[in-house]
Amino acid sequence: MNSRVVYMRIKHIINAKVNNIGSLEVKRVLPTAKQRMVGPWIFFDHFGSVELLAGDCMDVRPHPHINLATVTYLFEGEIYHRDSLGTAKLILPGEVNLMVAGKGITHSERERDEIKLKKRILHGIQLWYALPESYEEVEPAFYHYSSEELPEFNINNISFKLLIGDAYGYKSPVKTYSRTLYLEINTPKASSITLPAEEELAIYVIKGKIEYDKKIIENHTMLVIDSEEMSKLTALSDSQIIIIGGDKLSHRFIEWNFVSSSRERINQAKNDWVNGKFKKVYGDEKEFIPLPK
Repeated sequence: MNSRVVYMRIKHIINAKVNNIGSLEVKRVLPTAKQRMVGPWIFFDHFGSVELLAGDCMDVRPHPHINLATVTYLFEGEIYHRDSLGTAKLILPGEVNLMVAGKGITHSERERDEIKLKKRILHGIQLWYALPESYEEVEPAFYHYSSEELPEFNINNISFKLLIGDAYGYKSPVKTYSRTLYLEINTPKASSITLPAEEELAIYVIKGKIEYDKKIIENHTMLVIDSEEMSKLTALSDSQIIIIGGDKLSHRFIEWNFVSSSRERINQAKNDWVNGKFKKVYGDEKEFIPLPK
């Protein structure tokens, strides 16, 4: 690996767009008009941190996906995932849930009834990565990785957790279909972090303040850089950041919950959802989210 550290060109600075879905605050970072993707990553939602009171809930009814994979990662709280493969899995903090939609899958994201009666915190990130064209129509699949399976390490008093990909001599077991990076970093004030070299790279600040090439980036902001060589950032306060990146894919269309290299494939998926051709979620068959008009 090239050890030369340089400041790569800043492509974009993206401020998250905040929406409230019921009691849940969701910060949408990708896609935007100026930055559709970073590597294979095409969707980035940061939800919470929010205190949910008794009666409030995270309650996403069954909905479909194609030609992508969803990655759910929690810092606090829990989500109950069910899908049309028959999967029923509780997602807990520090774990990675990977759902590969491939040729088509339906899933729901809710909370257990007993949890809804309690006051609790919910905080996490959901990302989607687009599947390469040769894998877009693979059979749908679900993978769960415990926190203990994911590499955690410390460099110069900086804590790293490698969720997807390989970096700093470590490799995550999470399945990928192209070069993909997803990394959580917790760093004390005044620390410098050497970033891994990727064809495309972005830094998202969950909390704290960082500096890169004289630009100061604070909470809920993403910095997209050209990053084919190693570069460095500095933490101006105790900070929690997310790094995503990987090899660039060809253009993708995105509409509602559908991602594909083909507009015609998205239109087919829309018609299939309206006409009830997607399989239903096992144990959650009574409700669904209609196709937006």
